[in-house]
Amino acid sequence: MTRCDIIIYKHIDGGVDTMISNIGIPGIILIVVIALIVFGPNKLPELGRAAGRTLKEFKSATKDLTNFDDDTEEKKANKKA
Repeated sequence: MTRCDIIIYKHIDGGVDTMISNIGIPGIILIVVIALIVFGPNKLPELGRAAGRTLKEFKSATKDLTNFDDDTEEKKANKKA
């Protein structure tokens, strides 16, 4: 591992992941109330659907990349054998 890898690993390990897990119920309620004030009750469901579609697309793209990497490793192993 290079020095850069260690820095990135430390940032990922203690950065966003820790922050998101410490929000709690009051934080989520506050975020929802602010979103209702900013976007209004009519626009909020549309934004939720758009966010859901985006996450679904991201998940499928990540799965495809993971499967592609697995396939590539299997082909390399078959060539060596």
